[in-house]
Amino acid sequence: MSNPLEKIKKLKGRSWTEIRTRGKQTISAYAEKVGLSGSLPTDDELRKLVHSSDFGDGLITADLLYDKFYEYGSQNFFPSFRDKAETIEGFRDLFGESAIDEIVAEAAKISNDRFDLLGFKDLDFGEPIDWHYEPLSDIQAPMQHWKLFDELDAKETGDKKIIWELNRHQYFFKLGIAYLHTGDERYAAVFVRHLHSWMEQNPPGMGINWASSLEVSFRAMSWIWAFHFFEGSQSFTPGVFKQALKYLFLHGMHIEQYLSTYYSPNTHLTGEALGLYYLGTQLPFFEHAARWKSLGQKLLLNELDKQILPDGVYFEQSAWYQKYTADFALHFLILHRLNGEEADQKRIERVEHKNQALLDFMMFSTKPDGLSPLIGDDDGGRCLPLTTDAPDDFRGTLALGAIVFNRGDLKYVSQGVSQEILWLLGVGGVKIFDTLESFYPESNSKAFKDGGYFVMRDGWAKTDNYLIFDAGHVGSLNGGHGHADTLSFQLAVGGKTMLIDPGTFTYHKSKELRDHFRSSESHNTLTIDNRSSSEFGDKFSWETRAVPSVHRWNSQDRFDFVEAAHDGYSNIASIPVENSRSILFLRNEYWVMRDFVKAAGRHTYQQNFHFDPDLSPVIDREEDAGRIV
Repeated sequence: MSNPLEKIKKLKGRSWTEIRTRGKQTISAYAEKVGLSGSLPTDDELRKLVHSSDFGDGLITADLLYDKFYEYGSQNFFPSFRDKAETIEGFRDLFGESAIDEIVAEAAKISNDRFDLLGFKDLDFGEPIDWHYEPLSDIQAPMQHWKLFDELDAKETGDKKIIWELNRHQYFFKLGIAYLHTGDERYAAVFVRHLHSWMEQNPPGMGINWASSLEVSFRAMSWIWAFHFFEGSQSFTPGVFKQALKYLFLHGMHIEQYLSTYYSPNTHLTGEALGLYYLGTQLPFFEHAARWKSLGQKLLLNELDKQILPDGVYFEQSAWYQKYTADFALHFLILHRLNGEEADQKRIERVEHKNQALLDFMMFSTKPDGLSPLIGDDDGGRCLPLTTDAPDDFRGTLALGAIVFNRGDLKYVSQGVSQEILWLLGVGGVKIFDTLESFYPESNSKAFKDGGYFVMRDGWAKTDNYLIFDAGHVGSLNGGHGHADTLSFQLAVGGKTMLIDPGTFTYHKSKELRDHFRSSESHNTLTIDNRSSSEFGDKFSWETRAVPSVHRWNSQDRFDFVEAAHDGYSNIASIPVENSRSILFLRNEYWVMRDFVKAAGRHTYQQNFHFDPDLSPVIDREEDAGRIV
């Protein structure tokens, strides 16, 4: 780490608020590194960190802390834990023994320290688990202060996403559900063993697992949920709880001190804010809790309003991060209602309105098979693993939104009660969902002009036709989670997904693969001279970004029509190249797509089409044309 004064010099030209914030963060990190702050509280120090009024005049023991946590949680945490026997019975009744059996089988695998993460199966992180090890690259991240890591460099750490996904501890949910279902103490013992191991290997501020405040936030939320799953188990004793509580205090302090306000003011910041809100509402006996809760709420109200466009599209142009944002907002709103807090009602109502718009886009973009299209980056993660559904099945969030906002159209598209409802709202929430009248969405097709997306469909049945057209910007801020996908589209015919977005594949492991999967060639759009409409910078930025323009949208009973253009190829030649695409949809029949290019000189043109991997398309050549069958 360089001298903090050198870091401060680089802040020239930025606002005083940003300079002050970055300066404080740099100095704080330096103080941690040299051992002046950030150490684990002793028992005596822990006593000074809690409200003595909550515990009377006596000694603040581990048993008292343990009991106080569950006393608060019985009212302020999600209703599913007020009667755990009823909840797990409801799970079996609603989702079947097969769903439980699947979770128990995964919990058994976890008990043997084998993990399925981000699509990779049976990952082995060593025996005992090395929380700094990346098994795909066989690299162990160095034990150094977190500030020394370069987040974009995979050479010293391997793929950080793999390490971080393990260290989110979201697999504690599977252990917890298996414990509730079977009553088998071994699942609680595995949880405690992993908890002890993690605390031993991750001293405060040291190692890759402190390098991202968002990851710290996810882990804090997972621990709080796990505490409720394993309440009363023989293994999770008050002594274990007290030691974990010290680490949760450090999690809260770390998130608060190193917020991504000027680093990644996107889902990083909203996820960190939600973590603070969790800690502030669920650990109210800490002196810092009121501050964490207030700061978390303030950030969520500000950022959700800012990051959700008026039409409901998430401002980074990513469907996956749209889902993150919807879940962050729903968790916040449910916890806010449970905790009965005073707040600026107008701002709460504005966030509720924005969140409903967010869910509208998720609803309309849902494909006939119930899955969501991949748009922009997808990191494979979740806010919390509250469902066993496929990662790209967002209908559980729609079902939850149906209850929170009393929306029958969201219920209609969600296709039924979700596991998210059971875990966040309990059996009572399931009953509310059952009585909510569902109804058909207001239309089949819809334009989301702020975000630049146009959905064409001839109905909401599983066998209907569907197309989503992308005429949006690469994304806000530095476009870090956007792709060069301007004027691309995705398609389902007769309910069967035909043309897709291939996804993201990697963030950190390979710059070449990172760029390939976000290139125009990897999307269903036109490329000229083998170039992308937006040109790459580093892994999360761009040298140039195409600017789209929508020329026309017309939706009638018989047809939909859209035409849009972009300027991404305007610098190819001395005379700017003009590029537009139009799509006509005759409902229940067919689409007609036209690409128009006006250019001087000779160029290479390529129309790219990416078929669903389950298909085996064949080109059927005819005399003057051809077709794909």
